[in-house]
Amino acid sequence: MEGSTVPLSEEEQRQFEQLERALAAEDPKFVSAMRGTNVRLYYKRRAVLAGVGFVLGIAVLMTGAIIPNTIIGVVGFVMMVACLYIAALSMKRISNAGESDDIPPPPPTKRHRTKHDSSGSFMERMEDRWRRRRDEDL
Repeated sequence: MEGSTVPLSEEEQRQFEQLERALAAEDPKFVSAMRGTNVRLYYKRRAVLAGVGFVLGIAVLMTGAIIPNTIIGVVGFVMMVACLYIAALSMKRISNAGESDDIPPPPPTKRHRTKHDSSGSFMERMEDRWRRRRDEDL
């Protein structure tokens, strides 16, 4: 699952801090560069560039329509769709970057199902049937 966090044990946290110190001692330029990056700024820049690419895709599509060349039009359309996809992913990641990573998401609630309850995924129903069949054979 993307976005889920698991708290580290004290031993793991100590090892993680030790790795950070070793990396800082080995390559201080890399550490300073990584501390200077802002995830929101990166994805915002990426979304803006995708917007510019989308506008260029429209221009290429129109050029393909004006000059009767289907290949140019198709390239422009594909360029527009790709840039739209990149922009949508970037906007999603910008909104996810604002959430706090310190607070874990609430655990999913489990509901007890009866034998005749048909809700749930197909795979869950198949697993239940398999378990019942296996239990009956024993």
